[in-house]
Amino acid sequence: MILQRLSSVMVAFALVPLAVLAAGASDISGTWTASIDTQIGKQDYTYTFVVKGSQLTGRAKSENGDTEITEGQVDGSKVSFVENLNYQGMPLRIVYTGVVMSSDVIDFTRDVGGQAMEKLTAKRTK
Repeated sequence: MILQRLSSVMVAFALVPLAVLAAGASDISGTWTASIDTQIGKQDYTYTFVVKGSQLTGRAKSENGDTEITEGQVDGSKVSFVENLNYQGMPLRIVYTGVVMSSDVIDFTRDVGGQAMEKLTAKRTK
């Protein structure tokens, strides 16, 4: 009886690190929207995020196109990804870094081709 309880306690303690690792990445999977004030005017975006472990994939869609999200990572509350946009026939690399503020809000900063830094807040659609 004592050995069974001791064994159960040891198993429970062994599983704690796995639970901590699983909780380490925020699950931002789903659809998010944002409006961004840019040098070319207001841009409305819809992001579709898929998180598997710490890898982030999905799509970024705006009136300028629908692109695949690349280089995506989720590390705890930190989020980063790249949108490789084709803007007026020219490639434009947009690098996003963000912080998950709640289950429904992510604050991002994006570097638009090294030419402009823009802040935006993405909100989960329900």
